[in-house]
Amino acid sequence: MADDDKTDRIKDSAQQIWLAGLGAFAKMQQEGSKAFEALVKDGMGVQKKTQQAAEETLSQAQARMAGFASDFGNRAAGGWGKLENIFEDRVARALEKLGVPSAQQVAALQARVEALEAQLKHKEAAVRPARTPRKTAARHPAEAAAKPSRRRKPPADDA
Repeated sequence: MADDDKTDRIKDSAQQIWLAGLGAFAKMQQEGSKAFEALVKDGMGVQKKTQQAAEETLSQAQARMAGFASDFGNRAAGGWGKLENIFEDRVARALEKLGVPSAQQVAALQARVEALEAQLKHKEAAVRPARTPRKTAARHPAEAAAKPSRRRKPPADDA
């Protein structure tokens, strides 16, 4: 019976709309173009209000969707960041178990080597006296003959 009540209400509503239209038509015939213009003006007002409401609803829906998309993007990025951190931690632990030094340990070692090299250069500069060039040729032919030769004599053959 509930369907019959709905059907009756729909019929009554359709009948009222029909009668309103006939009444508007009769009134228009009586009052002429003034009534027609008033109805057009009222219709335009209703149309503008409906369009504004639809645009507001659409902009709110767009804002909500943009918010959802942003939240989803942030959550996805956060998930990837966590996954990346987990991966990096596991790789670091595996490398540590294999005895591979970390990047920080390598950097510290490199800094120590550079400091030691600088200290060594500083000490070498302090210890090293100013060198004079060596003279390779004898001053006089007689001095060369007087100096014994450092060359070894070839071994004698027993043949």
